[in-house]
Amino acid sequence: MAGYRLTSFTASLIGGFVNIDCGGTSTHTDDIRLQWTPDTDFPFGQRANTSFRNNNKTQYNTVRFFPADDRKYCYTLNTTTRLRYLVRVTFLYGNFDNTNDYPKFVISLGATYWDTIIIKDAATPVLSEMVVLAPSPSLTVCLFNASSGLRFISTIELRQFNGSMYYTLFEDQYFMFMAARVNFGAHGNASIRYPDDPFDRIWESDAVKRPNYLVDVAPGTAKISTTKPIYVNRGENPPVKVMQTAVVGNNGTLTYRMNLDNFPGNAWAFTYMAEIENLGPNETRQFKVVLPWGPPINDAIVNVQENANGNYRLYEPGFYNVSLPFIASLDFRQTNDSLRGPILNAFEVFKYVLINFGSADATAMAGIVASNPQAIWAQEGGDPCLPVSWSWIQCNSDSNPAIVSIDLSGKNLTGHIPQELTSLTALVEIYLNGNTLIGSVPDFGGFLNLQIIHLENNELTGPLPSSWANLPNLKEVHVQNNNLSGVIPKGLLRENIAFNYSGNLGLHPSRETKSNLIIIFSTIGAGLLLLLFAACYLYKYKKQGRKRGKIWRLRNDQLNVLGELDTEPAHRFELSEIEDATGNFDKLIEILVHPSRCLLLLRLMDFISALSVHYR
Repeated sequence: MAGYRLTSFTASLIGGFVNIDCGGTSTHTDDIRLQWTPDTDFPFGQRANTSFRNNNKTQYNTVRFFPADDRKYCYTLNTTTRLRYLVRVTFLYGNFDNTNDYPKFVISLGATYWDTIIIKDAATPVLSEMVVLAPSPSLTVCLFNASSGLRFISTIELRQFNGSMYYTLFEDQYFMFMAARVNFGAHGNASIRYPDDPFDRIWESDAVKRPNYLVDVAPGTAKISTTKPIYVNRGENPPVKVMQTAVVGNNGTLTYRMNLDNFPGNAWAFTYMAEIENLGPNETRQFKVVLPWGPPINDAIVNVQENANGNYRLYEPGFYNVSLPFIASLDFRQTNDSLRGPILNAFEVFKYVLINFGSADATAMAGIVASNPQAIWAQEGGDPCLPVSWSWIQCNSDSNPAIVSIDLSGKNLTGHIPQELTSLTALVEIYLNGNTLIGSVPDFGGFLNLQIIHLENNELTGPLPSSWANLPNLKEVHVQNNNLSGVIPKGLLRENIAFNYSGNLGLHPSRETKSNLIIIFSTIGAGLLLLLFAACYLYKYKKQGRKRGKIWRLRNDQLNVLGELDTEPAHRFELSEIEDATGNFDKLIEILVHPSRCLLLLRLMDFISALSVHYR
């Protein structure tokens, strides 16, 4: 994945044009006076020369291509929010890889599916356009999912529209994919674009007959033209040169049939008409629009001269939302009282494409990458999850996907751990190890799915959050080799968690954990104490017989063991008996023994006491 932010391109004399020569090496101006800028700063992919040389359009002499992997590669274009733009990409294969393996791959506009690019001819550019109301300060053009050949791109163009051109009631929810834009009555095969069209739309000539496109032309169809100026300053402002030509149905009908890419679907479909013939005083041109695939409008009568308020003026009837099939037909029929057949100068058809506004965590990730603008990993453009995820994250398969894994290990991160991470509540794995991060460790207490945390080999300080101990699915915590301090939350020391905190001199277990060691030493000591007591008792019994001994009071909190030593054999105390007698080692006992005979007993007690003090 890659991102290319075009910070140097701004609105210019020709309406805010951006022209990127992908794979180019220098700035140049083409035959229609458009200036092209190479993408030499783009950090991904490789450049290659095509096998076709065109001195007038140098931008088609090179391509930028990308490896056959699962990643996406995105160019980022600066825009102004709430302005309308035309975004155009072209692909001229030119056998740049010397394989003649015609590529097929997918492009998207941000997270929104745009088109599937299928190369069928090495020498003919494949073009795709979208009209958008910019939803944010940037748009990203992404290439991904190559099913054959290598992904490549020749040019990227951005055109800003004026005013209400291409306004729809649905533009906040839909982009518009250009399916057809045709100039009828064209003098030759050449398309019309800038400078004839100040917005550089490409109007394809109706003389170009592709298979299943502009066929079934009605008998009697004829071309007409004029050199007179046409008033077009309304609606979508089609260029004058396009409106100066037309076709007419001299036998009373105009019919065309065409295939519409990416249809069926809902469409914005408009025709452009102007009366460019001088009609006689008693002549009229009236016709009906018959749509076999659309709504019943057979009662609607079109009178171009009347609707446009005169000759040589634009009239653009059409539909803001109409359902169109893949194979669409145009059918205009002259009315019985009309002396002239129907006329058509041009038309455009766009398919509505539902905008995918991206993954749930897109805003948080935008903050993270914005803090590292120079890093290659932060230039991967587009949505972090859609259509495919960035190389250093993984996302779940929800319709509005969330990030479940983030791996920025060894990425030269500095400063504090990004605060935006604390909003990625679906995370299962976090890898931030091997950087030079400083400051405190974030609280991931609400991350109920979190299983793996890797923060080792940084310069983090402060305690570990106590909330980590309550994460129900935690399996691994690696924080070694930092400068952490304080008490380790008890829950992190569970046997089912692989926890490594070495190399943090100030980080230690809690007192409750240390008391377990005291209990172990106390248990061992108590057993030895009883054995020595029995030995002393037997020794005294043999030397002096039955005799009352002095009471040596060690400590008496609640229990006194008093009485006379009898002549019965020494009793073997079970650990459970000792625990019961001492209240789980909460109480100390009184022992009947002669101190002068068992000095070793005192020293043993001193040793146990020293251990207790040490581990407290």
